[in-house]
Amino acid sequence: MKVLVTGATGFLGGKLCVALLDQGYDVRALVRRTSDLSSLPSRPSLDLAYGDVTDYRSVLDAVSGCDVVFHVAALVEPWLPDPSRFISVNIGGLENVLRAVRESENVQKLVYTSSFFALGPTDGCVGDESQVHHEKFFCTEYEKSKLMADKIARRAASDGLPLVLLYPGVIYGPGNLTAGNVVANLMIERFSWRLPGYVGSGNDKYSFCHVDDVVQGHISAMLKGRPGERYLLTGENASFMLLFDMAALITGTSKPKFNIPLWAIEAYGWVSISIARITGKLPLISPPTVEVLRHQWAYSCEKAKAEIDYRPRSLREGVEELLSWLKSLGKIKY
Repeated sequence: MKVLVTGATGFLGGKLCVALLDQGYDVRALVRRTSDLSSLPSRPSLDLAYGDVTDYRSVLDAVSGCDVVFHVAALVEPWLPDPSRFISVNIGGLENVLRAVRESENVQKLVYTSSFFALGPTDGCVGDESQVHHEKFFCTEYEKSKLMADKIARRAASDGLPLVLLYPGVIYGPGNLTAGNVVANLMIERFSWRLPGYVGSGNDKYSFCHVDDVVQGHISAMLKGRPGERYLLTGENASFMLLFDMAALITGTSKPKFNIPLWAIEAYGWVSISIARITGKLPLISPPTVEVLRHQWAYSCEKAKAEIDYRPRSLREGVEELLSWLKSLGKIKY
């Protein structure tokens, strides 16, 4: 079986490629010529297809001859100086993949990686796959683009395309320290004392999921997922305050002594954006990040557990592994 993975050099995509190779699949990875390929192993069963999801011809060439397509590629940032890139990559990229799959004679299943943001905030409840984004506001342009892409994907599935939609939560774990690996980046800031207090009041809530569990959820969706169905690949629902307390308990270090109010973080975010416009380096914290923190994003993965045997590990187990990995790299000390 030949499997194509878009976004193969990203945090999730790279791990997915390795897992598929380990399970004996022939993998084709769609990568840009400027991409860092260090996360991809050098194996005879790994085929590199050079291109970009925004370039239809390269997507069509990559899809050719493949039995399964994992569309993982996405621009995952809370803020960009040019927000139109969210449209071209997250929406245009999906449209190119859907078009290429329609033209292919081989593809038996397309697994699309959406996001919990496409379902919207859950403020005060625990959401599931039936939740519909209220569209009253969007915290980030990324959130808006993923909702728009989700609508396109669902229409394609209703038109008969063999498409399975997946909605990961906040993915964390060892791997690329991209913007998508937000927990790892926050732990680095926390243990370097650049983030000395809790973020906000602790009323935020997210569904945290380990990257390796999400990878296996993708493979299970390929094997067991029903076309047209949607599955949340999430985990334990917790606040960043609880996450920081858990990290302190695991490492035997002291907990933060105070809370940093969101207005202060937002002010810091505006300064960070001003610096980013000069340096070209994207900020860790921006005002859209703070808007996300003002809401709750708690979800249930019971459907994925029941139908595709998704098995998320405990948050404690996952954070222990993450901290140990960061320590081994010299990124944190405790």
